[in-house]
Amino acid sequence: MAKVEVNLPQTKYTVLIEEGLLDRVGSLIGKQWSSRKIALITDTNVGPLYQQQVVDQLTSQGFTVCDYVVKAGEASKAWPVVADLATKMAADHFTRSDGVIALGGGVVGDLAGFTASIYMRGISFIQIPTSLLAQVDSSVGGKTAIDLGEAKNIIGTFYQPDAVYIDPLTLKTMTDRYVAEGYGEIVKTAALDSQDFWHLIQQINSVDDIRAHATELSQRSIGYKARIVMEDEKEAGNRQLLNFGHTMGHAIELLAHGDLAHGEAVSVGMVHIMQVFEDLGLARIGITAEIKDRVSVVGLPTESALLGTPDFYEKIKNDKKNKNGTLNLVYVEDYGKPHIHGIPTDSVKEFFKE
Repeated sequence: MAKVEVNLPQTKYTVLIEEGLLDRVGSLIGKQWSSRKIALITDTNVGPLYQQQVVDQLTSQGFTVCDYVVKAGEASKAWPVVADLATKMAADHFTRSDGVIALGGGVVGDLAGFTASIYMRGISFIQIPTSLLAQVDSSVGGKTAIDLGEAKNIIGTFYQPDAVYIDPLTLKTMTDRYVAEGYGEIVKTAALDSQDFWHLIQQINSVDDIRAHATELSQRSIGYKARIVMEDEKEAGNRQLLNFGHTMGHAIELLAHGDLAHGEAVSVGMVHIMQVFEDLGLARIGITAEIKDRVSVVGLPTESALLGTPDFYEKIKNDKKNKNGTLNLVYVEDYGKPHIHGIPTDSVKEFFKE
């Protein structure tokens, strides 16, 4: 079993990664939590696959389970869905001593985590991420959020889970496209982390390779993110490094209106931001082509017609990460050598065209 410890000033928790972990997740949670009522939140995609298995595991450990299923997709990250979940939990007499478990991908994790953080001012929360994107990124670090119209993740909290349980075998029920999507975040993390992690990325030449190395890829990705979060839980400093590829990526993801998955947009954004900094002489010559090769070999996109459009620049100018008229752009000089480069927000168009 692979393990990552996340130790923060207010709390600490463990991330466990093991094939077949879902077969004994009830006993693991039984060691983590005392007897209580659990709101198991999942969606219409994941529920039919794993919901009953987890319910049976929890029930066998003496927990009382109320399972709530939301519609799969980004549209569920919305106030009406949160209100509906909270209403159901209140009707089922949930108290502050009970808990919430997220069983699903990033949308479910964000939604369930946000609901847990505000219900009765916060109740216990556990993540069981079933998508690669959630397993390597969003389930760890404590960010929870819902959307407001087209403003993605604009309403949220920092709320850490009590534990994260990852079973890489859930990737067998994911399509190749969405396994590759999660891999976009892994490539991002490897470039930020080290030459050693990048060496592993060089061994991945297909989606099947991603599945075969999922445990190690998750452990390394989460290990890096945990180190960053432990240094900077609330994104006041180096946690901004995790936005590598996201400035351009978020802009085209929003403009694509669902046609681009998050990791696909990050892949495009990462390649293009690196080309900007390589052209400026701030990144090693040839590194952009190397990154482009590593994402394209698993089918991730590296181009988008949305780049450079007026709407594209407008989205970047209005990105929620802009601070006091400055946009902080993340790039890597070389693998394991990340930097934050600030530019005036009103010079975005000129900078990207240099």
